[in-house]
Amino acid sequence: MSIRIATSGAAAEAVDRVVPQLVSDLVASRLTGLDSSLWGQDAEEEAANRLGWTESIVVSRPLVDDIVSLRDKLRAEGVNHIVLAGMGGSSLAPEVITRTYGIGLTVLDSTEPSQVIAALSDRLETTAVVISSKSGGTVETDSQKRAYEAAFHAAGIDPINRIIIVTDPGSPLDVSARLAGYRVFNADPTVGGRYSALTAFGLVPSGLAGVDISALLDEAEAVTLELAQDSKDNPGLILAAAIAGTRPLKDKLGIVADGTHIVGFADWAEQLIAESTGKIGKGVLPVVLSVNAPELSLDLSDLQIVRLVGDYDDTRDVAEGEIEITGTLGAQLLTWEYATAIAGRLLGIDPFDQPDVESAKVATRALLDNRPSPTEPAFIENEIEVRGTADVITGVSDLRSAIDALLATVGEDGYISIQAYVNRVAHPGLEKLRDLLAARSGRPVTFGWGPRFLHSTGQFHKGGPAIGVFLQITSATSEDLAIPGRPFTFGELIQSQAAGDASVLAEHGRPVLTLTITNPAESTDVLVGTMR
Repeated sequence: MSIRIATSGAAAEAVDRVVPQLVSDLVASRLTGLDSSLWGQDAEEEAANRLGWTESIVVSRPLVDDIVSLRDKLRAEGVNHIVLAGMGGSSLAPEVITRTYGIGLTVLDSTEPSQVIAALSDRLETTAVVISSKSGGTVETDSQKRAYEAAFHAAGIDPINRIIIVTDPGSPLDVSARLAGYRVFNADPTVGGRYSALTAFGLVPSGLAGVDISALLDEAEAVTLELAQDSKDNPGLILAAAIAGTRPLKDKLGIVADGTHIVGFADWAEQLIAESTGKIGKGVLPVVLSVNAPELSLDLSDLQIVRLVGDYDDTRDVAEGEIEITGTLGAQLLTWEYATAIAGRLLGIDPFDQPDVESAKVATRALLDNRPSPTEPAFIENEIEVRGTADVITGVSDLRSAIDALLATVGEDGYISIQAYVNRVAHPGLEKLRDLLAARSGRPVTFGWGPRFLHSTGQFHKGGPAIGVFLQITSATSEDLAIPGRPFTFGELIQSQAAGDASVLAEHGRPVLTLTITNPAESTDVLVGTMR
């Protein structure tokens, strides 16, 4: 078998109780048969146009030769550095694929000016850029495309020979790119971005970087028969029941890489599950955990642990209440897509829409159109500007007290979300804050790099259960970069994205604390010290 799942405790009870009903309802065969009625009448219209991922292996096979041929052509021309400009599902799948295969890929999934500048300055002479946008109108990806076009022109390189487009057929980007003469790969329009790992969005950048994408599709194909069968041994049914069928529902899912060969899988699964399930006040919140994460020793009744392990050992007992899953990367990608879609049925939601993602985009556009002056900080400490909602900063005059006030708003079933709108390549140390806040609060803590999380977990923050509190970390712009043909810069764009999301969260009644740092290297040490 290419994938194995073991459960115990509440997860095992859910599997024993829920899977027989899923089998009786023919859920697996109906899903594979593109039955859009599985999620109820309200979701049927959306689902009818979002089930193509179940056929992605067959649809994607013809792409392989074209991708490999283009890779060979680029290499023959001395182009051996691939950059991916994409957001959310368009970037997270290629990132986990290339990292697992040990292949280099520069992922530009940010509008932070210094991160964009660093990418533009890295091996431009031997670089090709994949611009990935399903809608063809993603502001971040459009801005990155404009920046690379200008950089190539300035270096005397024709961008037509260095930029590859991945988008849906007929999108604005598809139309304009073909008119300009760019090489275009069209993805299946019946596949949503977060389910697109095995489509052109996952395969084109990964294949151009050097991954054996045919082997990846083989891994996924090996589990397709199991996933289509109405059987109690179907791994998709088992995983769906384990993560969305517990009573009472364990609505936080801690994903731990514990011996698996797959690198970064939890980050991909996070966006898939959060964006698919977090709506109409329901959902399962994925929490990416290390093997030493504080949450693992806190015995939280609402946290379901799933471990991504190495070789399957049926003689080893699964830790009480946990889920263990092992398998190849391709098999895992497809199994989790099936399980997430089926979890939507168990939760009573449409797993294919994202009604609250657009709200942050609207707020961002409004701020870019008007570009008001930033609100004055409540106070400044150690070059860190402090702002926030009234329930967090009223009566507070120092940084530690502000953090204490934010943590005081966390309910017994709540979670904390850290959102870092900074250069993630230059300042990975900010991720230390996740474990510090988890230990200090005794509650699950997620960590997202802005603005990429807006295209995934941002849906859960606004549409899921109203139990989250939010720590925003933004950075004052020390160097900025104009966006060719736009009346705003990258610095203004990311500042508007952070401010826009904070305003939407506040409108939804979520507590928000925003810390703006002017010296990221030194401020990281200050924040770590303050949160201990």
